[in-house]
Amino acid sequence: MARSHIPGGVHWGRGWRRTATLGTALTAFTGMALVAGPASAATGTVPCALPRTEAHHSLGTDTWNADYPRPEGSLDAAMIFLAFPDARPSVRPRQLAADHFPATSDFFDRASYGRFTLRPHTFGHWIRMPAASTSYGIHRDWEPELRGRYLRDAVAAADPYVDFSRYDVIYLVADPDARGVNSDATKVVNLDEPLEADGSAIKRLVTVFEQSPPDRHVLAHETGHVFDLPDLYHRPDGDGAGTGTGDWDTYVGDWDLMGSQFGLAPEPFAWHKWKLGWLGRPHVDCVAEAEGSSTHTLYSLDRTPLGTGGEDKRLAVVRTGAREALAVEVRGTRSAESGMCHGGVLLYWVRSDRASTRGPIEVVDGHPGTRSCADGSVYPALADAPLGEGESFATERGGGVRVEVTGRGQDGGWDVRITRGPLGEARD
Repeated sequence: MARSHIPGGVHWGRGWRRTATLGTALTAFTGMALVAGPASAATGTVPCALPRTEAHHSLGTDTWNADYPRPEGSLDAAMIFLAFPDARPSVRPRQLAADHFPATSDFFDRASYGRFTLRPHTFGHWIRMPAASTSYGIHRDWEPELRGRYLRDAVAAADPYVDFSRYDVIYLVADPDARGVNSDATKVVNLDEPLEADGSAIKRLVTVFEQSPPDRHVLAHETGHVFDLPDLYHRPDGDGAGTGTGDWDTYVGDWDLMGSQFGLAPEPFAWHKWKLGWLGRPHVDCVAEAEGSSTHTLYSLDRTPLGTGGEDKRLAVVRTGAREALAVEVRGTRSAESGMCHGGVLLYWVRSDRASTRGPIEVVDGHPGTRSCADGSVYPALADAPLGEGESFATERGGGVRVEVTGRGQDGGWDVRITRGPLGEARD
């Protein structure tokens, strides 16, 4: 789901609370350009890194936005369970916790090659909210005043039991059977002015309204937003409920759970892994800007363990503009991608100046005009997007680029030749 922003502020201290009014302005979904935020050095900065811009969840990789926790080492997450006076929960908190953990922690452990551990701390009892679930108007595009009241009430109710200063990520899990709960409202709420509790500034909360069992990978998707990853789906034009015409999955299809949590290939793109610090300088090949050809041996994203030397490349990058690049990676069939439709060399465009839901990544369809895995794919037109051995893609963008898959080695590497310069006839 998409992140939203609520202005205004509240201050609470343990044993004494002062309630302030949250403002009603809400950052528009269609214009989520934000101040880029403070920078910190990127891990293993690479020459072909795109610059981070003011676009919401910019995919620039030259610096890290220090407003967000970076998923390296370990982070602690609190899972808080909220009940309402108009409903009696029919499941226990530990059952709801089991819907999400250890699956979510396992996902990040695999995707990060063991470089990141998300440590859940679940509170094993229901915390009673002061108002009925129906009073909060819970739905996807929530009224900011009602959502602000929900967040104030939730933090105030949990404050006697939770030391918020101990946690990097906070999940507020609502009773799924309460009448006013709408699972489409699950999302990360980012506060323009943080709430304060236990001497800690709470900048964002994950509001979870999932039924049990929940949607596949939903918590990993939402947690990705906590780490500054964008939504990669295309939100169709229409009313505030997202019921307009068009397809949600035209940008990336099944590839990467930030596009669709139901996708057949939920493994994060290599570009995302680079941004998050899971891939570093030894794992990224920058294609020279000069005209000519170069050969790159790339290994599947799900190959483990991750090597530390230059022989274990996972991503090739062709800069085609000041804020645009063509990314090349290999997608396999193991671990998180066990249900993938087609493997091979996957290409996609990255734009660091495009905001979340506005196409910061667009997968190149290596087989235009064909569809695959219609019985399971969220967007069959892109399910067979990767190139196979002997196949190629060419574009005039960036002065002309051709990518050819020339062979496969016995060690599992895929050999890719990338040529820069005028190409004559080209397609993109």
